Amino acid sequence: ITETNLESQMLEAYQEGLENLKRGDVIYAAKKFNEAENLFPQSDWAPKSSLMAAYSYYSQDYYEDAILELQRFIKVYPFYKNLDYAYYLKGLCWYEQIVDEKKDLQTIINAKETFTYLINNFQNTEYALDAEFKIDLINDTLASKEMYIGRYYFERKKWIPAINRFRTVIDEYDTTIYTEEALH
Repeated sequence: ITETNLESQMLEAYQEGLENLKRGDVIYAAKKFNEAENLFPQSDWAPKSSLMAAYSYYSQDYYEDAILELQRFIKVYPFYKNLDYAYYLKGLCWYEQIVDEKKDLQTIINAKETFTYLINNFQNTEYALDAEFKIDLINDTLASKEMYIGRYYFERKKWIPAINRFRTVIDEYDTTIYTEEALH
């Protein structure tokens, strides 16, 4: 009977995770990546495995699982060199759950907070550049929500709440396409 050391077991689990990810079995791939991380947590491969587990979930739209993995990653590996990617992926998970302005705003707010944190703490990265673009789109959605509610009040002749909603668009989302309509 031959015994393999922890590092080779970990690399084997990581490779198996990659193979399953390529085949599309993301749940099993994430399980193997987590196994690789748990086998040898002091290894350089452990944070990579954790990120790959999160990416596995993200690749098949298991956003909640990916967010949980990324939150754990950020907590366990706060000084990892690719921390910016973890925040970017977390922001994407929130961002891709945005449906429209008529739905729950929590995913929009979480996406904006995550992308803002990324921009403030990792300014000179390619992810920060894309995050700025996505924040502009998020602001359009938030302004759209304010306009939607403002129009609702306006149609019912509730002038003060309508004006307050339109004022929010002008004050907070002045770079969006809704500014002109809010002023009108």
